[in-house]
Amino acid sequence: MNVSGVNTVTEFILLSFPCSREVQVLLFVLFSVSYVLTLMGNGAIVFAVKLDHRLHTPMYTLLANFSFLEMCYINTTVPNMLRNFLSETKTISFTACFLQFYFFFSMGITETFLLPLMAFDRYLAICRPLHYPTIMSSRLCMNLVGLCWVTAFLCYPVPIYFITQLPFCGPNTIDHFVCDPGPLLALSCIPAPGIELSCSILSSLIIFITFFFILWSYTLVLRAVLRVPSAAGRRKAFSTCGSHLAVVSLFYGTIMMMYINPTSGNPAGIHKIVTLLYSAVTPLVNPLIYSLRNKDMKTALRKIQMFTKTGQSKQELMSGPRS
Repeated sequence: MNVSGVNTVTEFILLSFPCSREVQVLLFVLFSVSYVLTLMGNGAIVFAVKLDHRLHTPMYTLLANFSFLEMCYINTTVPNMLRNFLSETKTISFTACFLQFYFFFSMGITETFLLPLMAFDRYLAICRPLHYPTIMSSRLCMNLVGLCWVTAFLCYPVPIYFITQLPFCGPNTIDHFVCDPGPLLALSCIPAPGIELSCSILSSLIIFITFFFILWSYTLVLRAVLRVPSAAGRRKAFSTCGSHLAVVSLFYGTIMMMYINPTSGNPAGIHKIVTLLYSAVTPLVNPLIYSLRNKDMKTALRKIQMFTKTGQSKQELMSGPRS
């Protein structure tokens, strides 16, 4: 720490997971493997949607954007966490800490906007099948995706700016692996109930509005599916929506525990584990959830595997297996 005016803290120490050196190395290996698998799994989905013309539909466009988001999301936390496992100091500069805070939250909010959009797409496809092609055009889909990204990145600059203006005069140790609002507000030299309340209200509004929109969409979908006369049709509809509901449950179940009240007194260990679940574990398992439950995606991924083994051209991959 250097003294300079009111803000004496120029860097923070991210404790991450305090343990012996041997365990730190083991964690480094485990999270490195998880990190690579996450990038490969989500990257394969993006690649499959890009190359297979049969997947050039709004549903798979949204899935590809979601997978790309997961690749960006994990890069806001895991690389720095891996560096800290092997570092003696575990420091992060004041500016880098708040940049991580901004991108970590912006990516998370983008996810809370993309998931309702994906639910709305399924609602239109199942409940309004005749109007679906005209309502959810490719152009509208991309415009909505762009709106999700832009809006999400505009949500937190003002709260983060006000947090940076708080006096941080020490200590500078954050018992976490990411710069999170709860631990940061706890390090301020003065209480900031207004900022804490504004962060809590903003997080609550974003989480609950999007979550109830998803519930509303799938309630209508469920009603429509139960009216389908054939069992095969019902199974297909449930299979299409089941993977998305699994991802929604994983993501919202964890963030609701954390950000409704960022300084609610959750034990640091639980705080870190829950944050790890939605920031690192869910991006890892999402490709498995989507690929295992979706025949078209499994077919496209098998084509990519064939492409990498046999060296087929892009045109051959898009048109199908060789005759």
